[in-house]
Amino acid sequence: MLALTYHGPRRVRVEENPEPRIEHPNDVVLRVTRATICGSDLHLYNGYIPDTRVGTIFGHEFTGVVEEVGPSVASLSRGDRVVVPFNIACGTCFFCQRERTSLCENTNPMTKVVGGVFGYSHTTGGYQGGQAELVRVPFADVGPMKIPNDLSDEDVLFLSDILPTAYQAAEMGDITPEDTVAVFGCGPVGLFTQRCAWILGARRVIAIDSVEDRLAFARTYNAAETIDFKEHPDVVARLLEMTDGRGPDVCIEAVGLEAKGSLLHGVLGKALRVQAGSPVALNWAIQAARRGGRVSIIGVYGPPWNLVDVGTAMNKGLTIKAGQCDVKRYMPRLVEHIREGRIDPKALISHRVPLEETAEMYRIFNARTDGVLKVALIPPGAK
Repeated sequence: MLALTYHGPRRVRVEENPEPRIEHPNDVVLRVTRATICGSDLHLYNGYIPDTRVGTIFGHEFTGVVEEVGPSVASLSRGDRVVVPFNIACGTCFFCQRERTSLCENTNPMTKVVGGVFGYSHTTGGYQGGQAELVRVPFADVGPMKIPNDLSDEDVLFLSDILPTAYQAAEMGDITPEDTVAVFGCGPVGLFTQRCAWILGARRVIAIDSVEDRLAFARTYNAAETIDFKEHPDVVARLLEMTDGRGPDVCIEAVGLEAKGSLLHGVLGKALRVQAGSPVALNWAIQAARRGGRVSIIGVYGPPWNLVDVGTAMNKGLTIKAGQCDVKRYMPRLVEHIREGRIDPKALISHRVPLEETAEMYRIFNARTDGVLKVALIPPGAK
């Protein structure tokens, strides 16, 4: 089968790989119908995530049709269309029983930090991903959700990660109708987070980025006020100016370890890699939030440490919540938001390309050129 495989930082290619097979009675094998490149895949692509091994198949956002079914699978049959959460969960451990599927104890037992994830290095279990013609899905009775007949694969593709991630990011902000919400980042997660902030009742939404195409999309898709930090390098001062000197009630960090805006953090986190990426957006969020405000962290960081302004957070009395998304718990309610037209996920798809062109799309997505926002990858034969 064809799959996108890793051969070192910024070296990926689509090539023939062995087809996956049933390895456990509760596995299924899917024929992928749609996949996509996530912003966090760029952290792998650029070599920032430890233990990303040559030959790894990337991709943790995908839909597919069930092709093979393990003997103990009870909820799926051959031919079912499904969308699959990026986190792999056993369904029975301490955390899964509490709907914290991102923290599953059994799918990544080599660490106490995070559960298993498709296509995201051996730090998350070493599972192969879905930027491929076929993918093995473990614990098939737990994760996959059947796609309703009235929705297309592209309607629900982003239920695999970025839409639930955005909803959880907004939910962690404990948004009230009086709140001004600042969202750092206008990538796909940031854009969905802005939309979810409105759904959860925000009074104002302010979006921060430096890519004009994305800022324009935030204004049109989300009716957000925007800050271009190329024009306003002191983002904190600009946010204070926009909020009567007090700061936003809620600041949501949707950027992660490749944030721009600080030479020091860029050198330490991205060039020398002596800290876990560049926490510029996170520090801006902490410094801008009003006293007693809330900071929600959904951007991806790696181990081991960062120069984060914890003293300011403590002295301002901030509430900070963070975490990988527990995707499964949000799927049903987000399906209803899609049906009711509150969210149109397909609107973020800027490029639809054959799987064979995935390596080139990584280069374009990484450079943020050609108006790229979100890419739908279409395997051979998929409709």
